[in-house]
Amino acid sequence: MMHTVTEQGIEVTTADESTLDKWDDYAERSPHGTAFHQLAALDVLADHTDTTVHTLVGFKGQEPVGIFPVFEKQLGPFSAAFSPPPDLWVFYLGPALLNVSKLKQRKAEKRHRRFVAGALRWIDQAIDPQYSLFKLHPNYEDPRPYEWEDFEVTPRYSYEIDVSLDTDELLKSFSRSARKNIEAGQESDLVVGEGHQGNIWDIIEQVSDRYEEQDKSFTVEPEFVSDLHDALPDGQIRPYVVTEDGEYRSGMITVEFGDRIDRWQGGVKPYDMDVPVNDMLDWHIMQEAQERERTVYDLNGANVENLCEYKAKFGPDVVIHHSLQRATTSADLLSQLYLKLR
Repeated sequence: MMHTVTEQGIEVTTADESTLDKWDDYAERSPHGTAFHQLAALDVLADHTDTTVHTLVGFKGQEPVGIFPVFEKQLGPFSAAFSPPPDLWVFYLGPALLNVSKLKQRKAEKRHRRFVAGALRWIDQAIDPQYSLFKLHPNYEDPRPYEWEDFEVTPRYSYEIDVSLDTDELLKSFSRSARKNIEAGQESDLVVGEGHQGNIWDIIEQVSDRYEEQDKSFTVEPEFVSDLHDALPDGQIRPYVVTEDGEYRSGMITVEFGDRIDRWQGGVKPYDMDVPVNDMLDWHIMQEAQERERTVYDLNGANVENLCEYKAKFGPDVVIHHSLQRATTSADLLSQLYLKLR
């Protein structure tokens, strides 16, 4: 769908073939870009959610100012706009700005505001959503342009660990209990390492089973994660596993992009294990992050009270990211229903 909106010198349109050739480079250059912004990931996301993805891009003249993947979904008689699409437990997506940091504050804010206004007008004209939900990257620190466009802006929280520290300094930043757990794991017969693609199924099915035991919904399918693993460059989706006598016991799937590693799915401790497998997994992932010169390990989520005690013992920083939601009056019930289903 070729459609263009111009907002005070900022042109927002769907990416044409020449722009799509540069899209992944734009995602890599932006401080808000993620592995899920890449074209191959967008296709997988759309395929697994029965949505249509629109690759919006903004230009000031010939200079790109931002990309914004938007997923259109029909919910009964309503249309909705998502970024990321629902039910896949992707924490961040939304717009990714370009060429803003070089500008002084006034010009940066003006460009940001106009890109957002143009993108939202494109969405309103092309999709006419009765409900919209976008989730911003933690580095996307200024959600005000969305608030000015009548979005409800909700702060959410995560933990980030600075893994650029040397190994001894990083370990010293952990709580005493975390250090003891890591030591206990190292003294056990368990082995931690990067697994193979088949372990994605082990990890996701283990998480799904644990949720089912608790009568909770878990909507991530192993086919989705496996497809992502195949579609994205090597090393961006990594399954880490804990094995005992060569047999799988637990694991964690990470997403790696730029200078960041995100803790994504996994971390189920078998009931018959006394060894702290999650501490072992997280510590191994952090050490590998250091070897690959990554700087941030995102523990993905600091919103659930009973999980924060575990994550906080690694001495992380609390970071804020924003959820943006807008519903028309006629879609208020749809919004409430969607949130309950989630």
